[in-house]
Amino acid sequence: MTAPGESVPAAPGDSVPAERGEWSPADPAAVLAGVFDVRDRVVLVTGGASGLGLAMARVLAECGARVVIADRNADRLDEAAADLPSVERALVDVADPAAVDELVDGVVDRHGRLDVAFANAGIGAGRGPGDATGLVDTFDLELWRQVLDVNLNGVVHTVRAAARPMKRQRSGSIIVTASTAGLRQDPYVAYSYVVAKAGVVNLVHQAALDLARWQVRVNAIAPGPFRTNLGGGGSRRPEADARWAAAVPLGRMGDPAEIRGLALLLASDASSFMTGAVYPVDGGQLLQSPPLGPLP
Repeated sequence: MTAPGESVPAAPGDSVPAERGEWSPADPAAVLAGVFDVRDRVVLVTGGASGLGLAMARVLAECGARVVIADRNADRLDEAAADLPSVERALVDVADPAAVDELVDGVVDRHGRLDVAFANAGIGAGRGPGDATGLVDTFDLELWRQVLDVNLNGVVHTVRAAARPMKRQRSGSIIVTASTAGLRQDPYVAYSYVVAKAGVVNLVHQAALDLARWQVRVNAIAPGPFRTNLGGGGSRRPEADARWAAAVPLGRMGDPAEIRGLALLLASDASSFMTGAVYPVDGGQLLQSPPLGPLP
C-alpha cells in the first residue's frame, strides 16, 4: 500500500508518466511490434512475383511471416525467389479454379493453416474510351474475356479457396487488390478492367458479410496509378509522367513500396475490427475526375 502522494511503480510494458502530467510509451518499438505482429503467420500472395504483389510479399516476409507467392510467370517467380530467398513459390494461373484449390490445399498441408491471403493477381489489356479501339462498341471481346477471367474470376477462385481453411480455423484475413478504376469511370482504362474491379469491390462487401460469422475479415486495397508492370512502371516516358502529374493531386505515380503499410495493417491484428472496406491508395486521384478528351 502506498502512502498519500507516493507514486505507484509502473508495471513492465506500461506507459510511464512524464513531467507535467504527460505520458510517454515505455517502449515504442515493442508497442509497434505487438500491434503489427505477423511473425509465423502463413501468408499467400497471388500475383506475388512483381509489382504490388512483390511489395506485399516483401514486407510480410521481412516482418517474419511465412510467405508463399504464386504467379503464372515462371521467370518473374525465379527473380522474386532470388530476391526473397525465404519465400516459397508456386507457378499458378488463378484463372484455373482447380489450380487455385490445389495451391491453397498445398499451403495448408505444409503449414497447417492459412492466416492471410492476398488475392492480388491481375492483368491489363486493351485501351479505354479515350482511344478509338476502347469504345463501348469497338473494344475487343477476346481481351474482355481474358481480363475478366483473371481480374474477376481469378479473385473469386482465390477468395473461395482461402475461405475454406479460414472458416475451419475461425480466423483469417483476405485482402483483395481492387482499383480506383473500380470506384468510378476512368477514360484511361479499358472497359474490361473497370468492370472487373467494380465486381471485385462488391465481392469484398458480400464476402465480408458472409465470412464475418466465422471471424474471417475481407477487405480491399484500391490502388491508383503505380509504377508496376501493369501500370507502365517499366518506362519513364515524359508524356506519361506529365499525364499522371496532372491526374494525381500529389503529382506523380506511386511506388510499390508505398503499398506496404496498408498491406501490413490488413494482414495483422491491427485491423482486427476492420472488414468489408475498400481503402484507396491513390495520391488523391479520386478527388478529381480525369477528362475524357476529344472524340477519338
